[in-house]
Amino acid sequence: MNDVYAHTPRANGQEWHRLDEHLVSVAEMAQSFAAPFQGGRVAYLCGLLHDLGKFHPLFQQYLKKQADGEMGQSVPHAIWGAALMYQVYWKKTGNRHAWQWFSLPIAGHHVGLHSSHYLSSTLGQSLKEQHLHFREVLKQAESFLKKFVFPCMQSVENISSLSETDREMWIRLIFSALVDADYLDTERHFQPELSPLRTPVASITDLWNQFTADQEQLTSRTDDTAVNRMRREVYEECVRSASRPQGVYRLTVPTGGGKTRSSLAFALKHAVEHGLDRVIVAIPYTSIIEQTADVYRGIFGNDAVLEHHSQIEVDDEKEEADERLIQQRLAAENWDAPLIVTTTVQLFDSLFSNRPSKVRKLHNLSRSVVILDEVQTLPTELLKPTLDALAMLVRHCQTTVVLSSATQPFFEESRFLDVFSEIEVKEMLPLPTVNRHFQQMQRVDYEIWKSPVSLPQLVRFIREQKQLLVVFNTRKEAKECVELLQEDDGVFHLSTLLCSAHRRRILEEVRERLKKNQPVRLISTQVVEAGVDLDFPIVMRQMGPLDRIVQAAGRCNREGKMDKGNVIIFETEDMPSPRGSYRTATETARFLLAQRHPDDLHDPNIFREYFRRLFASVDVDSKNIQKDRETLDYPLVAEKYRLIDQDTVSVIVPYEEASEYLRMWESSPSRYSFRRLQPYMVQLYRFEAEKKEKDGWLREVADNVYEWLGDYDERIGIKEEVYDPLSLIG
Repeated sequence: MNDVYAHTPRANGQEWHRLDEHLVSVAEMAQSFAAPFQGGRVAYLCGLLHDLGKFHPLFQQYLKKQADGEMGQSVPHAIWGAALMYQVYWKKTGNRHAWQWFSLPIAGHHVGLHSSHYLSSTLGQSLKEQHLHFREVLKQAESFLKKFVFPCMQSVENISSLSETDREMWIRLIFSALVDADYLDTERHFQPELSPLRTPVASITDLWNQFTADQEQLTSRTDDTAVNRMRREVYEECVRSASRPQGVYRLTVPTGGGKTRSSLAFALKHAVEHGLDRVIVAIPYTSIIEQTADVYRGIFGNDAVLEHHSQIEVDDEKEEADERLIQQRLAAENWDAPLIVTTTVQLFDSLFSNRPSKVRKLHNLSRSVVILDEVQTLPTELLKPTLDALAMLVRHCQTTVVLSSATQPFFEESRFLDVFSEIEVKEMLPLPTVNRHFQQMQRVDYEIWKSPVSLPQLVRFIREQKQLLVVFNTRKEAKECVELLQEDDGVFHLSTLLCSAHRRRILEEVRERLKKNQPVRLISTQVVEAGVDLDFPIVMRQMGPLDRIVQAAGRCNREGKMDKGNVIIFETEDMPSPRGSYRTATETARFLLAQRHPDDLHDPNIFREYFRRLFASVDVDSKNIQKDRETLDYPLVAEKYRLIDQDTVSVIVPYEEASEYLRMWESSPSRYSFRRLQPYMVQLYRFEAEKKEKDGWLREVADNVYEWLGDYDERIGIKEEVYDPLSLIG
């Protein structure tokens, strides 16, 4: 057994990676990763068997040829450990479930989780057609199997009490533990210098101590205003709640009430109290995530905060010079860090993925506090599988979930979300306190225009105002409004057709004009609604989902410097009707507002009725994902579960230094040069990009990355008409 290997020697090295040592090491790590969700023994056996096929002499010959620099044909190895457990638990004992716990993770640890039906068919065929290969593997591995594997088979966990969808997620978490352990042990062989860099730079206790010190400084230098007194009360209630048992918590705070800091205070203290490993903050919009991560870095420093989403890559050109960057890249691979800031897309697309690189991090959701910021933005058509997965993490993985919003959905009260009905949602703040805070924070008066207006009528009203924000549902109508105002002074525009660098510059100028009381009329899409720090005396919001209206209102009289700001809800003639659940949510809001007084928008309980009606009107599992989960069809679930429903591509626009950075990236592609390009990108649907490429407006520079060859306007961005991917949350 000493002459059987898992991997060739590392570069310029003589030491081979022994197979028995690799299997035992992976098994032990996987067992520790899976212990929090009662999967330790199953994960241990998966680790022992994941590379069982490497015992075959043909695979050993392949490794030796590789080591000698010769070309050799690889031999499949993941199949035989899966085949052994299939034969033991299905063919011999007739247990139609237990084989899946082992065989699915083992067979997929390189290529991804298969469907149970496909794998059963494949294993049956392999055992029939290649039984001689299987016998040879078992013969060569006999002593290893007798010493390590067979004694463990009688002591695996019994998970028969799990529901079918819980079992589906449990197997995915076992897969995560196996993949991460395999990657880590392989890395330890080939790059042993990286292992010490995987140690987190700070513990949860360190972060909590830093946070409390920062909070004391903040409190000492803030004015004793009504808003700040409310923020302190929210903070203190959250800290008090942190000692309560693990589970699901709801944090309901009016816009501007300090929920970003208070939710983090709860999470850190709760993690310390319960001996948890990390805090994961999931945010719906990349426009907010950068702002939140900057706040956290201001408290904890750069090293302690892992920002992980589609817009962030680690600078690989600087790896040798900067250990901090290497640590961030390593932590991003498996979320082994105490504080992670990510997007809901990254979190949930990974949670339902079947790919090893995405699923690798999932076992670290156990023993964590997960904050879902602006939780009402979760897509309604995916709510049932989403909430079912969260409930499983809470029930079985020692995970605490925080539902944070000013506009709470109250999932557990909907009969259409029965997967969440048995979950006790604990209020972080007592409801009387919540109601009092919303009354205290009545900084605006709502006005609903009774009749639709034409766009020219709306423009005439806008011209009469010195400072206001207008939020449209679609880029098309916002753009038409801006074009009608293009000769006016102080008109600005925000949409996702402007790159983020451009949007940041516009926001800086808008804030400066607001501060100096200069004319500023900002015409925007929904990109401005959540988390963008603006303070207008007047906000106009086109009729849309009720939570979006209230979020837009949070940009009005934000600091309470006026007695009351003015929020106007309007409709336009021939208003474009967004598709899908957005349209249903808009209709639900229109119906509710017709029955209620505008002042009711100050009552947080209006969202109980709104979301109850909405969840009854929308199919909360429109793609029938739950049925596919029950049959363990992992590839189909991954294909169906997508928070951004249609494929989008990145388009580099000619703004500021974008063209220069593009040439640098094309001449020397790297993570570092690509990261410099990202502030100059917009997202378009793939089908739209393909059409624009044919028409000569786009040049493909890499997979899913294009250069815009048309005009890029200082006010409206991309000038060619394109479709509107509503609510991109990447």
